[in-house]
Amino acid sequence: MNTGIAERGWSLPEAASAPSEDYRSALRRRLFAADLAVVLCWASTAGAVALYLLSGGVSQIHSKADAVTALGIIAGLAGTNLILIMLLLAARIPWLDRAVGQDVAIGWHRRLGKPVLYLILAHAALLTLGYAATDGLDVVGETAAFLSNRDMILAYLALALLLAVVVTSLVAVRRKFPYEAWHLIHLLSYAAVLLALPHELSYGGVLAAGTVERIYWIALYLLAYGAAAWYRFAKPLLLSLRHDFRVVSVERLAPDVISIHLRGRELGRLGIAGGQYATWRFWSARNWWHSHPLSFSAMPHGDLLRITVRGAGSGTAGLAGLRRGTRVWFEGPYGLFSRHARSAPNLALVGAGIGVTPLRALLEDSRHSGGETALLVRASDESQLYLWEELHTLCEWHGGTAFADVGPRSRATSSWLSADAVRRGVSLQSVFPRILHSDLYICGPGPWAELVAQEAKALGLEDHQIHLERFDS
Repeated sequence: MNTGIAERGWSLPEAASAPSEDYRSALRRRLFAADLAVVLCWASTAGAVALYLLSGGVSQIHSKADAVTALGIIAGLAGTNLILIMLLLAARIPWLDRAVGQDVAIGWHRRLGKPVLYLILAHAALLTLGYAATDGLDVVGETAAFLSNRDMILAYLALALLLAVVVTSLVAVRRKFPYEAWHLIHLLSYAAVLLALPHELSYGGVLAAGTVERIYWIALYLLAYGAAAWYRFAKPLLLSLRHDFRVVSVERLAPDVISIHLRGRELGRLGIAGGQYATWRFWSARNWWHSHPLSFSAMPHGDLLRITVRGAGSGTAGLAGLRRGTRVWFEGPYGLFSRHARSAPNLALVGAGIGVTPLRALLEDSRHSGGETALLVRASDESQLYLWEELHTLCEWHGGTAFADVGPRSRATSSWLSADAVRRGVSLQSVFPRILHSDLYICGPGPWAELVAQEAKALGLEDHQIHLERFDS
């Protein structure tokens, strides 16, 4: 019965009665925190504009040229405020991760990109037009006058860097760049914001010394860059040194799938929840410059930890050659794809291919009562049933059920199931009879996962019951 678990020296989790947590109460707290984050984002932007208007911005408008200049200043203040909000969203702040998860926070970050660019472009255009009208110059002459000021030269450079970041973030363009190159370009956004700071403090007197506006902006800059410096760099470095992860062994599960077994110190202090992931950096000659966002495929046991990865690219393919003792640094754990997102008494898990790895850890970490849990694994053939024995044993141990849907998908339908399952009338509801009273966790290739989610929504599941972890196939 314990094949794949006890034979590896792991212990099965204790069977438990129905979860005692008040899922609805936890859901309300998360939704409140998410709403609060959105309110703070827009309130801070509105506050930045209001500070300008209340500090004499309106009284300085005496002509059409002044009005154009004022609109340019407002666009610049709003755009800069939102850029700093974007940096906070990407800083991986634990409070925000627990409220919405990193995938949602980064989604918000990306959606702000184009509006921010439009606001900054409007800022540059409107100020040029407004100052040109006031000075009696044409646009070219006014631009030349701007470029005679050192702080304005830095501001134009900041605009060029911001354009580079936004353009390379477009999906069609991003796919042409190696991840590391794209990531390096994306880091230019930090430099762009800093390069624009001198002209904000010196040009035009909007943020004059001693004003409330100046205090507000310096505080916001310190908050954004302080959060990024601590949560993205300092804290991961300190945690990596404290836990001192090393590679113990590399186990091949399939020609392109491996499990990496790690040993570290004080793993209980990490607070890992099943279903979460971390970003890993393996310090070997071939892999040190790659970082890998990989899910935990098992909960920590003593000083041991496991991640499982499919070699889908040049970076992950090189992990198969890792040697025993290789030092590993990490950032995390991250993600709300865990028991912390539960909102219903039953648990339905659907995974495809390597997408079963977070589900395996989630299944191990969740508390169950008999019959409340069901799992469906989707695979094109039996060689893709990764960790199947462990998944089946964990479900059986908790009185749940594990299903495997093996076979090619039908080209005649858009179903996420195999062609054979479609012919037999299999559906999400037939596999999970309690689906309306369940949390549905889905992990697999993006388009496939979306099909599962669409069927769940058609059945009547609410958004908070559906938890997706997508990856590129």
